[in-house]
Amino acid sequence: MSDSKDLKYAKTHEWVRQEDNGEVVIGISDYAQKNLGDITFVELPSAGDKVTRGESFGVVESVKAASDLYAPVSGEVIAVNEALEDAPEKVNESPAGEGWMIRVRMEDPSGLDDLMPESDYQAQNG
Repeated sequence: MSDSKDLKYAKTHEWVRQEDNGEVVIGISDYAQKNLGDITFVELPSAGDKVTRGESFGVVESVKAASDLYAPVSGEVIAVNEALEDAPEKVNESPAGEGWMIRVRMEDPSGLDDLMPESDYQAQNG
C-alpha cells in the first residue's frame, strides 16, 4: 500500500505516483471511489497505447454511474492492472494500492507540476 502523501492529484480525481525510474502509476482517488460507490467494471487502454493529458483514457462503471477517466499526464501506457478485469472492487478496497489502473512513461515530466499535492486536493474536495 502506498502512502497517499506521495501522490499528486488532478482536478478530475485521478492520482499520480512518480516511480524512481521516471514512470508514473495512475489511479482514482479515494474520494472518487467513495462517490462512485461499488465499482463493477473498469475499461482501460492497452499497453502500448498513448494517453494525452486531459483526455479520456478509460471508463469506470459503478452501481451509480459510468465515469470517464482522464489522463493527468501524456505518455505511453506501459502496463495495465489486469487484475481489475476480474476484480474491479480492488479500486474501492485500495484505490492508491492494488486498485491502481495504468503505468505510463511520460512524454514530459513537467506535466506533474500542474497537479495538486494531497493537502490541496483534500481542501478542494473536503
